[in-house]
Amino acid sequence: MWRSSATSFLVGRLTRLGTVRVQTLYPSYNAMSQILIPNQTIGKHMSTLEGQCNNQVTNATSVQKHQIGENVARKEKIKFLVTTLLDLKDSKEAVYGALDAWVAWEPNFPIVSLKRALLMLEKEEQWHRIVQVIKWMLSKGQGSTMGTHGQLIRALDKDHRAEEAHEFWVKKIGTDLHSVPWQMCKSMISIYYRNNMLERLVKLFKGLEAYDRKPPEKSIVQKVADAYQMLGLLEEKERVLEKYKDLFTETGKGRHKMSKRALSKNKKNSGHKKDANGTDAVDEIQ
Repeated sequence: MWRSSATSFLVGRLTRLGTVRVQTLYPSYNAMSQILIPNQTIGKHMSTLEGQCNNQVTNATSVQKHQIGENVARKEKIKFLVTTLLDLKDSKEAVYGALDAWVAWEPNFPIVSLKRALLMLEKEEQWHRIVQVIKWMLSKGQGSTMGTHGQLIRALDKDHRAEEAHEFWVKKIGTDLHSVPWQMCKSMISIYYRNNMLERLVKLFKGLEAYDRKPPEKSIVQKVADAYQMLGLLEEKERVLEKYKDLFTETGKGRHKMSKRALSKNKKNSGHKKDANGTDAVDEIQ
């Protein structure tokens, strides 16, 4: 976005006159620009401002415009954002305001830079900030992907907000169980397990079974079996353990089939044959 000298003059004047808030958002973010000023201040200074602004706008076309931050490296912008977020007080308004200001002069929504900032916040284990940043992104209609959703669920869990993680799962993810990645399902099952939400755990697993989706790891099956046991549903526990028992073997189902084929081949080469009485006899080694 380009900022003319007239706009700079107007914002400066409004600030000195007691502007409460100047918020600038871009059409590409599906937002609008608005200036909120006390009504009494507007009434007192409107006529003066109008004349001065008209004169400034007339001369604005001859002024060379510069895009704020165009010469700042992306890495430095990300570092600045993370440092700013870490220094802010625990206030949604403060965090959202800082994010609005950070993206205000970008021609396009900086989704890649924000994802890198989120990774940096993860390294610092700033789960509460991660939740705030992702929710801000989603409020702008940006970053609505499985990866971002999974990151939000993990952050909510780490921030001790399991109930909120469940609500987000039900609203945004759980309605499409036939295509949700198993890694996300595993994360949600673990959240339910750790927070003693056992009914929700078995309900989720049954929903996955309804789409004939087989769990890829025995740890998932074990959590489900434990949940059934703690709920007193022992028959369901045995059913699950029997159905997915191949996951608990070291070789696994595919290797188990190969072992059978190898065993069959060994039998053919063992040199056994039956005599006339139907008893086994061993060929003499020539």
